[in-house]
Amino acid sequence: MMENLNRIIGEYDTGNKGSLLFITAGIHGNEPAGVLALENIFEILQENQPPINGKIIGLRGNKKALQKQVRFIDEDLNRTWTSENIKSNRIDSAEKIEMFEIIELLEKFPEKHFTKRYFLDCHTTSAESEPYISVQDVHDNLQWAKLFPTYIIKGFSDLVRGCIDRYESKIGLTGFVFEAGQHQSKKAVKNHEGIIWHALHYACDLNFKDLEKIPKSVKTLAEKRKNQKVFQLIYRHAISAKDNFKMQPGFKNFQKLNKEELLAHQNQQPIYSKWEDFIFMPLYQSQGNDGFFIVKEV
Repeated sequence: MMENLNRIIGEYDTGNKGSLLFITAGIHGNEPAGVLALENIFEILQENQPPINGKIIGLRGNKKALQKQVRFIDEDLNRTWTSENIKSNRIDSAEKIEMFEIIELLEKFPEKHFTKRYFLDCHTTSAESEPYISVQDVHDNLQWAKLFPTYIIKGFSDLVRGCIDRYESKIGLTGFVFEAGQHQSKKAVKNHEGIIWHALHYACDLNFKDLEKIPKSVKTLAEKRKNQKVFQLIYRHAISAKDNFKMQPGFKNFQKLNKEELLAHQNQQPIYSKWEDFIFMPLYQSQGNDGFFIVKEV
């Protein structure tokens, strides 16, 4: 169990003016892979001291939930970032404490101090999955996302209110969410490392040759470029705490569906597919208010 957690995992710059790369991990406390990846990356940066332009900072999202290894304490931290919550300044849950602390920290790195500000929010999924980017198609987010060698999902933050990436986009940062694979997978840690190294290269002009050796995770992720596809999220199946919801076993992200295929049971009632598109983020954990999503390749 993680104890006495600091908010900041690491900071690195070499004094050159440039972009801010603001990375959050562990917004859900049962998703430690991004935290582990950032710890590994900052260790390499401190050892190798490569020159970069700008600054990278990595931080833990939901510290209390990470300590308890649960998704959240009182409410989903990735649903709290609504305009109403932020304007109210009301702190009535453990997650709102975390949210306002992250906002306060981000405000210490104002736009005027950098040539541009980027964000990356690191997540994993309850079901086995290929790594993918979830991007809100505003500003230059999608253009930025297409530089990275992986699947891209558009529209998640448009259907689901209160996500941190929507807040960060709204205040002028460019970026996306990266889902690296299944929660406890070692591969997910490596996928996170790969995407962070790529982000550091594109945002802060890191030259991989300035490292002792090019991380294997960079090469592994880059190999996925030939498979890059873009999907649009078209349906969200919401559930509440009162619902008894159970997915049928065996579904994976981006699995093709057939019409009338049995997907799940909710309150003892079967849910059948109306689509011949792809299932996305099927719920295989005890906490969460999203049963599954449907995405269409575009």
